[in-house]
Amino acid sequence: MTRTGLIGVGNMGLPMARRLRESGRELLVHDIRTERAREAGGAAPAVAKSPREVGDGAEIVLLSLPTPDAVRAVATGMDGLAEGRKVKLVVDLSTIGPTVAREVAAAFEEKGIEYLDAPVSGGVPGAEKGTLAVMVSGSKPGFERARPLLEVIGRPILVGDAPGQGQALKLLNNFLSATALAATAEAMALGVKAGLDPGVMLDVFNISSGRNTATTDKFPRSVLNRRFDYGFRTVLLHKDVRLCKQFGDSFEAPFGVLAAVDRAWERAAAELGDKDFTCIVELAERPLGVVVGGVPSTANRARS
Repeated sequence: MTRTGLIGVGNMGLPMARRLRESGRELLVHDIRTERAREAGGAAPAVAKSPREVGDGAEIVLLSLPTPDAVRAVATGMDGLAEGRKVKLVVDLSTIGPTVAREVAAAFEEKGIEYLDAPVSGGVPGAEKGTLAVMVSGSKPGFERARPLLEVIGRPILVGDAPGQGQALKLLNNFLSATALAATAEAMALGVKAGLDPGVMLDVFNISSGRNTATTDKFPRSVLNRRFDYGFRTVLLHKDVRLCKQFGDSFEAPFGVLAAVDRAWERAAAELGDKDFTCIVELAERPLGVVVGGVPSTANRARS
């Protein structure tokens, strides 16, 4: 059986690896955490010692890495993937911004390796269920070659023909998502301070014009129950918002909302660090002396 390479098995990469194995794919896995790589590889794991070793053993390699620097290191660093003898197509599921995507694509092109910029959205729940939105930019033939793999983890959409366009769309999506979560945290804390029931507030928001992904999913699933276990670190969402701010700055876009959301998540990252991004509600609760919690209403229990 032809192996598929996978580099990076964090909160997103691990459930994607499981789905790929369950679909019958044999994986060649690399992660700096060897035990995590073995877990991702299944009962008889094929674990590579370096990105280059993955490139020596698989024609198609998926990347799921947390930062632009991590992607650079894997792609072109010592024993990097670009030095692999077998790899022909790299599908980058990471969120790294348009500039780095173009830089990495050029480095792979010099080695005769095609690169698809393919960031995902949907969080850990989407990775577990195979419902991720996959925003692919690159050549149509490359997309068609990768499509069977991408359809295992979600819904791939070809959004452009040049690396960086998928990244641009993902950053805009995450800007909207980050805005909704930060704003909902403040609205919920203020409502509780005014004596409103948080479950009732969510029910009303969700049949009204304030409905968003935080009110329908994140708060019922991870905030009202105080689990804060949605599966995405605050520092990583700040990284995405900061990349979007840099993207806007590159066009000299004078956007006040984007700047304000960047500041909000900069503060959240400084105070919350690696805590789950739903913990941003704590920053809204503290000055008001309230806790946004309790048993979700009947409507919201169905979502959580």
